[in-house]
Amino acid sequence: MRPFPWQERPANCKSVMWRYSENPIIPRDLLPDSNSIFNSAVVPFGDGYAGVFRCDDQNRRMTLHAGFSNDGIRWEINPDTIHFDCNDAEVGEWVYGYDPRVTFIDDRYYVTWCNGYHGPTIGVAWTTDFKTFHQLENAFLPFNRNGVLFPRKINERFAMLSRPSDNGHTAFGDIFYSESPDLEFWGRHRHVMAPAPFELSAWQCMKIGAGPVPIETKEGWLLFYHGVLRSCNGYVYAFGSALLDLEQPWKVLARSGKYLISPQTIYECTGDVPNVTFPCAALYDEPTGRIAVYYGCADTVTGLAFCHLDDVIRFTKETSIV
Repeated sequence: MRPFPWQERPANCKSVMWRYSENPIIPRDLLPDSNSIFNSAVVPFGDGYAGVFRCDDQNRRMTLHAGFSNDGIRWEINPDTIHFDCNDAEVGEWVYGYDPRVTFIDDRYYVTWCNGYHGPTIGVAWTTDFKTFHQLENAFLPFNRNGVLFPRKINERFAMLSRPSDNGHTAFGDIFYSESPDLEFWGRHRHVMAPAPFELSAWQCMKIGAGPVPIETKEGWLLFYHGVLRSCNGYVYAFGSALLDLEQPWKVLARSGKYLISPQTIYECTGDVPNVTFPCAALYDEPTGRIAVYYGCADTVTGLAFCHLDDVIRFTKETSIV
């Protein structure tokens, strides 16, 4: 039986989501040549877990690595970067890759990531064993980030959230929805959410982006997403939650006005990019309602936080700004 990564809520904690006491679970120097390991994605695999990890090396190149874990907490990450097999030499030419997400659909694991192709766009690949990866066409034109596939087809099509952007440190960003019959041609684009007005919810007033793969619930798709505040000391990345309609996910049913996690600990506030909490993966144990969220901390290390599904849904509705 696969163990679920979990730690009970501390006795003095009143928050909906709480941090693992042994954070960060992945240090910046786990690999011989890693400068930082963060903004990474994991999924159940076999009797344990597998994932694709953002590892910036000591040349500060943004690379992707596969990793495995028995318990979802202690990880062995391959020091060699992932090689993506691709039938098109132009699409398959590696420039950079970062901030992956992974989801299982039908019979394979799909990886999406921010892929370098004349600027950032959404790369797509699939694997069955996290050893061989087959790269497909890029989903969109540059510039785009935070491409997140839904874990099942919607309207008989693959579905993805993304955040159109620019080539720099984007000072804007809305979440959009798109569909594809074949993971090559994308359309039916719909607007999902914009940044919130400052006076209504300041932590998400500058830009927002989808986080982990959405979780299907009877209340709708539960989406954890990041939001950014431009402060007098730079950008601050926190994350909250939203509920999207199950069959029309561009329709937002509820959206948290308060954040779930914001940079508060030393490993979230101090690092290569201070004041960042950036969720990229969520494990859901349906029988118990437990959720474990993996998030990047200060663009340097990886942390883990926990919550219960019912609590997050209640929080999302009670604090909703929709």
